[in-house]
Amino acid sequence: MSVLATATGIVRDLGVPLPGRGHYDVRGKVVLITGGGDGIGLALARELHGRGAVVALTDIDPAALARAGTELGSRVHTFVADVRDRVAMEAVVRALSTETGGLDVVVANAGVTPPPATLRQIDPEGFDRVLDINLTGVFNTVRPAIDEVVARRGHIVVVSSAAAFAPGLGGASYMISKAGVEQLGRALRLELAGFGASAGVAYFGVVDTRLAKATLDDDALGAELEARLPRPLRRRITAEQAAEVLAGAIARRAGRTLAPAAWQGWALLRGFVNVVADGVLAADRRCHTLIRELEARGSRP
Repeated sequence: MSVLATATGIVRDLGVPLPGRGHYDVRGKVVLITGGGDGIGLALARELHGRGAVVALTDIDPAALARAGTELGSRVHTFVADVRDRVAMEAVVRALSTETGGLDVVVANAGVTPPPATLRQIDPEGFDRVLDINLTGVFNTVRPAIDEVVARRGHIVVVSSAAAFAPGLGGASYMISKAGVEQLGRALRLELAGFGASAGVAYFGVVDTRLAKATLDDDALGAELEARLPRPLRRRITAEQAAEVLAGAIARRAGRTLAPAAWQGWALLRGFVNVVADGVLAADRRCHTLIRELEARGSRP
C-alpha cells in the first residue's frame, strides 16, 4: 500500500471529510435515535431537529418521551421500547417506516453506566444487563434497520466510548460492552460501504449526563476511580457538545469520531499506550487498595 493510500485511510478513519465526499444533509431525513428521552439522545434530537430532520425517539421512559415530543413539536415520532427486546425494536422500525415512508439514519445511543464493581464482585445478572443494553441492544437496533438504510443510502452511528480502549478500574462490564460496540460498528462500516450506505463509531470520554454523575460524583469510590485518569482525560463535555459532535459525524459520514480531543493520542496509539498503562496500573498499590475497598464495600450487607 502506498504512503498516500495509507495517509488517506488514516484521515478517513479520523472522520475528516475527504475531497469529493460531500456533505450529508439531514434536512427531511428520518433519523431514529435510541435512548432519546434524556442525555445525549435528547440533545442530538434537538440538534438534528433544528437542522430540519424528522426525528424518531425510543426510550423506556414514556414520560420522558412525552416531554421530548411536546418540546420538539412537529417532525417527531416517539416509541416506548426497550432495546433489549428484539421483537419490540423490529416493530419500531416497521412502524416508523410505515409512518414516514422510510428510514435514513440510525443512532444506536441507548446505554447504561453501572455502579463500580469488579468481575469477582458483580452480580451476574447485573453483568448480563449491561451487555444486553449496551451491546446486544445496539444489534437489536441496527439489524432491523439495515435494509432501510441501504435502500436510502443512509448512515448508521453506534455510540461506543473511550472505555473501549482504555483501562477502567471497577468498570469491566462497561468496557467489555463498549469494546464490542466498537467492533460491531467497524464491521458494519465495511459491510455497508459497497452499497452506498455508511456507518461509523462515536467514542466519548466522560459526558456530563445524569448517569455519569450518579456513577462518578454521587459515588465516593467512583470519584476516586475517575481520579486515577490523567487530568486532561478527566475533562467532561456536555450532552449538547456530544450531540454537536454526533451531528457533525453524520454530516460527513464519519467512520470514526471522538471527543474530547484529549483522548485522540491514546486512541491512535493504543497498541503501545495500553501495554504501558496496564503494566503501570497493575503495579500501582493505590489501585490495589481501591479494588480492595470496592470489593469490601460490595460484601457488606
